[in-house]
Amino acid sequence: MKSAPSLPEGTSTEHALALLKEMMRIRSFEERCAELYSAQEIRGFLHLYIGQEAVAVGVMEALETQDAIVATYREHGHALARGISARSVMAELLGRRDGCSGGRGGSMHLFDATTRFYGGWAIVGGGLPIATGLALAAKMRGTTEVIACFFGEGAVAEGEFHEAMNLAALWNLPVLFCCENNGYAMGTALGLSESQTDLCLKATSYGMPAWPVDGMDVFAVETAARRAVLSIRGGGGPTFLEFQTYRFRAHSMFDPELYRAKEEIEAWKERGPIRQLVETLTELGVFDEETRHQLEEEIESEIEDAVEFARASEPETPETLTRFLTSPRDQA
Repeated sequence: MKSAPSLPEGTSTEHALALLKEMMRIRSFEERCAELYSAQEIRGFLHLYIGQEAVAVGVMEALETQDAIVATYREHGHALARGISARSVMAELLGRRDGCSGGRGGSMHLFDATTRFYGGWAIVGGGLPIATGLALAAKMRGTTEVIACFFGEGAVAEGEFHEAMNLAALWNLPVLFCCENNGYAMGTALGLSESQTDLCLKATSYGMPAWPVDGMDVFAVETAARRAVLSIRGGGGPTFLEFQTYRFRAHSMFDPELYRAKEEIEAWKERGPIRQLVETLTELGVFDEETRHQLEEEIESEIEDAVEFARASEPETPETLTRFLTSPRDQA
């Protein structure tokens, strides 16, 4: 017998609806990006976060303004959930001056100092040592900030992962390692690239707490992140969370996606984070078609405003491409 729907203890319907709207907002933003990419308004690589929304939304709920975030190349959802405006992100994707990185970074290199969002790192595992360095700086300054570092399970095979985990544990640094295990990295199943697929076991070998989390359940993500952040902020050292999630779209817009079955994708979609929460709230009587329509209208209005803002922004000109760069001659 199916159990009666309910929210986690202490969770209000208002909070649940806010989480749902944020996930819907990210989903709609990414779907619009796919359209703009197909129309060649977004160039370069584009990695969509569709299906993984619960991870970014849930973790950001556990962080405070003084905390810092380091993300991967699939970071639009993290940036939006952190508070970087849709206008700023969209302008960056279109390569415009008003983008959060001045139009110079594009999809994989979002940056915003005001929200302490330090990338956007295109190299697999490249953000891990950066996050560890930020955490070392925080400890040396004596602050209580936490550094949240997002990366995919493919990064676990990189040397930077092991170096970062080792130093974070050795120096008792305030890092929350957020592994978004979507099963396939760029296109290779975890079991085909790793002899040991228990990622939490790898983390505990460095002497830090680690546990798996249902990355398709935004409440499970938020609860796990809050527990970890509380420990880290209290001086408990780094923590590793393995968010078991799934991307519904291909690795990137160039990916022919020949490595997984359509039936598998559809099965994961059945337990997608937005679908699950909509079903729960509907059964609780706090979500209906009118509510859906209202949320979708508000989100669509924000995203279309962001697109128009980005289109109206000027592109970076060739004459200023050397801005922020120095040569050995300048340093002499």
